[in-house]
Amino acid sequence: MGFLYNLLILISSVFVWFLQFFSKKMKLFVQGRKTVFETLRSAIKKEDKTIWFHCSSLGEFEQGLPIMETVKRFLPEHKLVLTFFSPSGYEVKKKDPIADVITYLPLDTSKNARIFLNIVHPTLAVFIKYEFWPNYLFELKKKNITTLLVSGLFRPNQQFFKTYGNFMRKSLQTFHHFFVQNESSKELLKKINFNNVTVSGDTRFDRVSHQIEQDNSLEFIKIFKQDSLCIVCGSTWLEDETVLLDYINTVSAKVKFIIAPHKIEATKIETFRTKLKKESILFSEIHTDRAGKEKINISEFTVLIIDTIGLLTKIYSYADITYVGGAMGNKGLHNILEAATFGVPVVIGQHFEKFPEAIKLQNIGGLFSINNGEDCSQILSKLVNDKYLRNKTGMIAGHFIDSNTGATQKTMDYIEKLYRESII
Repeated sequence: MGFLYNLLILISSVFVWFLQFFSKKMKLFVQGRKTVFETLRSAIKKEDKTIWFHCSSLGEFEQGLPIMETVKRFLPEHKLVLTFFSPSGYEVKKKDPIADVITYLPLDTSKNARIFLNIVHPTLAVFIKYEFWPNYLFELKKKNITTLLVSGLFRPNQQFFKTYGNFMRKSLQTFHHFFVQNESSKELLKKINFNNVTVSGDTRFDRVSHQIEQDNSLEFIKIFKQDSLCIVCGSTWLEDETVLLDYINTVSAKVKFIIAPHKIEATKIETFRTKLKKESILFSEIHTDRAGKEKINISEFTVLIIDTIGLLTKIYSYADITYVGGAMGNKGLHNILEAATFGVPVVIGQHFEKFPEAIKLQNIGGLFSINNGEDCSQILSKLVNDKYLRNKTGMIAGHFIDSNTGATQKTMDYIEKLYRESII
């Protein structure tokens, strides 16, 4: 099985190399890995103490961030090395100050794993959620480097739990401890004889719970919203915007909408605007003079489209109702916790079976799922017109966040123990 896996990695690398000529994302994937070893060698000395964090993409980064921030405070003498698999994570966070060096993870070959670990020589390796690269894991085990999985999530359909999954099960033996999100993950690991497991929960709860304590003020949002009820639609894709469109165009109540697309693509945004019957304005169309006064009175508009990144979390603080994108199609549900932490109702699409936090929040009444545009209009109308329902649902969402914090501390207790024992 190991031979077949390595052959597949080789074939995939050739295939991706060709794809770079047709896909911007694949070009970033290939070109970004060309200078990884050079970057690492220039940033890390042999005498440095290092801790390596690996994330697949942006979502996993958000889960790993509370651990990284706490580790950085607890072990300031260690350098943090952060790697990403996907361009959608690396390109957004490549200059983040959380780590001393941030790179792509070279493809999972035995040679790459050996070179990477020889350069980085971490005393601790932390993988986030479900990134499992066998050659890196086998090399970590060979070098006896303490390895943890944080915010792990396991499902029955993964290879580890199949009759043919012995090769992947063997790679799990690298992990000294698994910190998983739920009991079902723990039970699955137990069935294949892994008992070094702690149900810690999801570190993202810790991350978002602190957001409410930050300064989330945005003057232009305040001006836009005025005293209107505001629906914030975050990380939307075409499928999400399609089901939202009819309600936006027909609602008669005094409601304003903020749309923050997941991808900022001017032509797609403009196409969406042409379908709107309400007056809309882009964030990029808002200009201020030197005195800071608005040249355009944005309070006169009904729809504000955020064609930039980095503002959504703060914008959620102005929401009365939220719609979180990704689950209407097959893109994957985006972070509902960023919205829920502000104590507001959350509405999402229908495909969220892989997201335990959404399932739990729906079960307790803090989240609504819709199947189509008609569903969307009905649910949003209920929330707009029924203040009691809106407040009750929002209260449930906020309490859901508060009652699920603590994953970071559970993980840090273990890391601190490793430090006291001089393991890291």
